[in-house]
Amino acid sequence: MSMNVGSTGGSGEPELLMDINTTPLIDVMLVLLIMLIITIPIQTHAVKLNMPVVNPPTQLEPPEVVTIEVDFDGTILWNGQVVQGKPELEQRMHAAAILPIQPEIHLRPNKLVKYQYVAMVMAAAQRLGLMKIGVIGNEQFIN
Repeated sequence: MSMNVGSTGGSGEPELLMDINTTPLIDVMLVLLIMLIITIPIQTHAVKLNMPVVNPPTQLEPPEVVTIEVDFDGTILWNGQVVQGKPELEQRMHAAAILPIQPEIHLRPNKLVKYQYVAMVMAAAQRLGLMKIGVIGNEQFIN
């Protein structure tokens, strides 16, 4: 058994160590660990929202439903009654628009009707202030 007590040469210079310096590596790891510890609580915070309380609706009865049908030749029917031209249609729409509770307008176009008739009815409803309008019977246009 032998033991290395000092340098074997008589020159008096110390022997060079070829090991890696781990001090900067440990410093970097500690900084990363501190950054991780600081950022984790930020991710777990929740934003609390105070949403407004909605009052129950006072209207218990459903609104009136008006069905406007546009036939294949452009004939317009208001709840099954034939409308004689655009002025009468606009008069009926205006009367429905000024009601305190506007009726729901269900527009049912025929599959063969030209688009200009349907667009005329929709534009008149929008211009006169009817807010609740829907196109029904879309399943006929699938094929």
